[in-house]
Amino acid sequence: MILIAGPYASGTNGDPALMARNLKRLEEAAWPIFQAGHVPMIGEWVALPVLSSAGATGPADPLATDVMYPTAERLLQHCDAVLRLPGESRGADQDVAIAQDRGIPVYYTLDEIPNAQATAA
Repeated sequence: MILIAGPYASGTNGDPALMARNLKRLEEAAWPIFQAGHVPMIGEWVALPVLSSAGATGPADPLATDVMYPTAERLLQHCDAVLRLPGESRGADQDVAIAQDRGIPVYYTLDEIPNAQATAA
């Protein structure tokens, strides 16, 4: 499983349309990761439904600080690598730091991600 890390809320000033655009950009990396034989994961895919079920109004809700970053940290306990996409993002930088502390590979381009079948041999 490869965590896709990059800007989501950063630089959006809480604008839902800009956050949606950033999420779409993160999701664009999902298919190439899947094609390479891995399972793509984005923290917001988990954190946003958790926020919603907790009654939060969205990523700008005060509860988000208790959910967004901790979700990514928990996911990293199960990830084999991180793909860090370009752009300023405190959360993505945290993901990279956690991955490096745990010895999890960090990739910066899709081309760096090995094919899962090639690494299984």
